Formats: sequence, structure tokens, C-alpha cells
Amino acid sequence: MFRPKVPTNPTPTGLVTPSAVEPTVPVQHTPPPAPVAPSATRPAVQLTPGTAVALVGGGTAVVLVVGTVLVSMLLAVAISGVSVAVCAVVLRSLLASERTHR
Repeated sequence: MFRPKVPTNPTPTGLVTPSAVEPTVPVQHTPPPAPVAPSATRPAVQLTPGTAVALVGGGTAVVLVVGTVLVSMLLAVAISGVSVAVCAVVLRSLLASERTHR
């Protein structure tokens, strides 16, 4: 039933030869194994309203902490960029005034 059917290919002379027919062998199906009872050493996880609130609160706290860290890193980069820009303007001003005074 699940064996592929190979088509008969024509020979160069144009004659079609049928493929050999294989005898079918009856397949013996084994019954599925009996279900195994869950082990007593690993209890099932039960989600109560209290644990659901705790999970939501914990997830919210994680999102807030990660967001705070990312925003603070972005702010640190922005402040560093502004300070470098201010230093560049001050140095340019000093160098320009030094050239004009000589």
C-alpha cells in the first residue's frame, strides 16, 4: 500500500515492459503501548490565580528593568556624544582665535 509505484519506462525500441508484480505480505499491526502513569516524583504544574498574578508581575518587572537599562545606556551614549561635540567646538574656537591673534 505504501510502496512507491514505479512507472514502466519505454525501451528504445518503443516496447513497454511491465514491471514485476511483488507478492503482498500481510502486515501485522501491533497494538499501541499502554499509557504510563505519571511519575510521583515530578508533580504537575498547576496555575492558580495567585501564581498567574505573580508571573505577570514578574514579567512586568523584567520588562521594566531591561527597558530602564537600555534607556540609560542610550542616554549615556547621547551625553557622551554631546560632550565630545562641545569639546570639539571649544577646541575649534581656541584654535581659530589663536590664529587671528598672531
